Amino acid sequence: MRKIVSFIIGISIGISLGALLIALFTPVSAEELKNNLHQHYEQAMAAGRTASARRRAELEQELQQMQE
Repeated sequence: MRKIVSFIIGISIGISLGALLIALFTPVSAEELKNNLHQHYEQAMAAGRTASARRRAELEQELQQMQE
């Protein structure tokens, strides 16, 4: 249990330190960074929705073939 807690604390510190370093040394303004992150998030969500829709269509087709 102690190892898990230590691991979680280490990960938290690493993420915090990484975020701080990115904020300090990024070559773009904070607003531009925020917009870039939002744009990448939206692209990832759209890709996830597309993949989900494709997989759903595949599974529905597979189910239909099994029912015939």
